[in-house]
Amino acid sequence: MAASPPEDGHNIVLALGRMNRIRAIDPVNFTMTVEAGCILADLQQAAAEADRLFPLSLGAEGSCQIGGNLSTNAGGIAVLRYGNTRELTLGLEVVLPDGRVWDGLRGLRKDNTGYDLKQLFIGGEGTLGIITAATVKLFPKPREVETAFLGLARVEDAMALFAHARAASADQLTAFELIPRAALDLALVHVHGTLDPLASPHPWYVLTEMSSSQTESGIRGLLERLLQAALEEGLVSDGVIAESGAQAKQLWHIREAIVEAQLYSGSIKHDVAVPVSRVAEFITRATAAVSERLPGIRPMAFGHVGDGNIHFNLTQPDGANKEAYLARWQEFNDLVHAVVRELAGSISAEHGVGRLKRDEITHYKPAVEIELMRRIKRVLDPDNIMNPGKVVKV
Repeated sequence: MAASPPEDGHNIVLALGRMNRIRAIDPVNFTMTVEAGCILADLQQAAAEADRLFPLSLGAEGSCQIGGNLSTNAGGIAVLRYGNTRELTLGLEVVLPDGRVWDGLRGLRKDNTGYDLKQLFIGGEGTLGIITAATVKLFPKPREVETAFLGLARVEDAMALFAHARAASADQLTAFELIPRAALDLALVHVHGTLDPLASPHPWYVLTEMSSSQTESGIRGLLERLLQAALEEGLVSDGVIAESGAQAKQLWHIREAIVEAQLYSGSIKHDVAVPVSRVAEFITRATAAVSERLPGIRPMAFGHVGDGNIHFNLTQPDGANKEAYLARWQEFNDLVHAVVRELAGSISAEHGVGRLKRDEITHYKPAVEIELMRRIKRVLDPDNIMNPGKVVKV
């Protein structure tokens, strides 16, 4: 359950890949019960074959397993509309540290009979038990999907556009992704198949998607009217709406390519969240802080800003020594996380805590919260055998 194992080598790797059955699909209840080793893309396909949607979607969906998604409370591109993995889960089956199996596979939307125990294990990173199966929510299958790529002058305009889009779309807004020009330029150089979809460059871009479970829903017209109003108001400088599924795929490739492109230079990464209303303020303040510390640094602020999650990655200055730059990782973490804290945010939005952020979260969470986490760990896993050393130190 962790990408950074202990240096002493005293660990066991537990693979659940052979627990890959879909135990049940209930289209009427809009639920699916699946084992932890199921590949996420296979679950999406199974739901589609039942004329339903399982909306969890992320770049690694062709290889990641739902058990890992649950244990890390994975997010992805559709959190804005459907919520992250926590919101998509109704019940769990968990092997506890003492060997007992808790069968909490309930397909109930309402069950007010005590503590919601499943929430302890979702996002617990394997420190409290091993998730072996889950009952997850399904949704109506989208019949119409519209995708647009828009150019903007300011990050503040992106957030104003988001507010307009959310209000106008009757919650049909599925995704709202922010992309800076610097990140697009990097992808154009390094990632084959990346296109610049607009006639001229813009400082910022938004990749947005609306979807409806109805045919002839009118969301195409809604998106066109939104774009026209945004152009007239000066929030958007230019834009394109995909004319086909293939063109929509090309636009989404840009979003995926900017992640890949950062592999070619030294990149100090941050996965943070702030209230949506303060996204633009965070990006402006954090950019100023790191640029003052190191002139020439290239901040790449991108991601799921519709739910407040910013991937604030810092690409090294041109010509800088990569090793020397990456050695300053903690220095820049401290700068960025200080801004996050001042804006009542989180230093880990969807990548989890693991071992690397275990001690750092103690500086950002109230002491009573850390102590409650430690108590829960001690009660459920008194021998500290479940993914020891991760999330919280006991």
